[in-house]
Amino acid sequence: MRIGVNTRLLLTGKMDGIGWFTTETMKRIVRSHPEHEFYFFFDRQYDPSFVFGENVHPVVLFPPARHPILWYLFFEHSVKRALKRYKIDLFVSPDGYMTLGTKVPTLTVIHDINFEHSKDNLKPSHQRYMTYFSPQFARYSTRIATVSGFSKQDISKTYHIEEEKIDVVYDGAHTGYRPLGDEEKQQTREEYVGGNRYFIFISTIIKRKNLATLLQSFDKFKESDDRGLKLVVVGQRVWWQDELKRAYDEMQHKEDVLFLGRAEPEVLVKLLGSSEALVYPSLFEGFGIPILEAFHAEVPVITSNTTSMPEVAGGAALLVNPTSVEELRDALERVVSDDEVREQMIERGRVRRRMFSWDITAEKMWESMMKTVENRN
Repeated sequence: MRIGVNTRLLLTGKMDGIGWFTTETMKRIVRSHPEHEFYFFFDRQYDPSFVFGENVHPVVLFPPARHPILWYLFFEHSVKRALKRYKIDLFVSPDGYMTLGTKVPTLTVIHDINFEHSKDNLKPSHQRYMTYFSPQFARYSTRIATVSGFSKQDISKTYHIEEEKIDVVYDGAHTGYRPLGDEEKQQTREEYVGGNRYFIFISTIIKRKNLATLLQSFDKFKESDDRGLKLVVVGQRVWWQDELKRAYDEMQHKEDVLFLGRAEPEVLVKLLGSSEALVYPSLFEGFGIPILEAFHAEVPVITSNTTSMPEVAGGAALLVNPTSVEELRDALERVVSDDEVREQMIERGRVRRRMFSWDITAEKMWESMMKTVENRN
């Protein structure tokens, strides 16, 4: 069988959650199924490390797709032609985009549809493209995979698609995350935070990640903090306006917030593992990989009681209303002052993390791919 895969988000040093999902699943699938040929469709020159086996044929298509007009040209023209040219039997698109009109069985991975519930998280041109095409992608796909039961129900209800067509394929966590020893923790604190203890926020900085509320909560927490705790923010700054900029400008303790920008995985392992807690108060998530990474690092988690986050946390995190400054402040205080709660959260995280791995993800993804072929008629 010839399997085409949309791999345009495999970018060295620039991978987001979808890029890691694609890498970790396809790496395992390619190596587990040498009897099949895989055609990886890139939109620019690729790194050879993404060619996971001799049965992978990398193909560079034009144009580089980083804008709605270019998205359309890439998928509706270049990908469509490539599916015919290479006689593809199954097309897999891990980033939610697909080509309409093809007769090739297609499995589209829709991680979430947050843009359907809040209209101001994306650039206007991106928002228009997503709300116009995503329902069509979902309905035209032979099958859909998504990363949580919450997202499955959301996609089904919002796009009026039968749940039988949608498979849940949970995310995994990078294998490098692990508990750190006291010496390594202190070295990390000295290197990045002046030796201070700290909370950590890990995410690309966009509106729905809710950093504004966290800044307000941390500022209130600092009013009575005599332990010198800091807040470390790790992630690319994509959005810095409106309430986020205002929340930071109005902080009384902004000197205790450190913005480290994007960090490589090996640095993130040290930063997360040396923190007092991961604080992940997102307003909307399809899964929430950092929660799982914190479980592997044996670090307590504070996260939201909305969308997929309670499903992923499974009782192993402190859940808060992400819009409540007071609830989030109280959770920050509780996680650093109550040793019993900390140990309980860490132990529950050890148990919960066993439910997720990239090996399991790849197996479920392959099952969904085979269902797609079976359902082609």
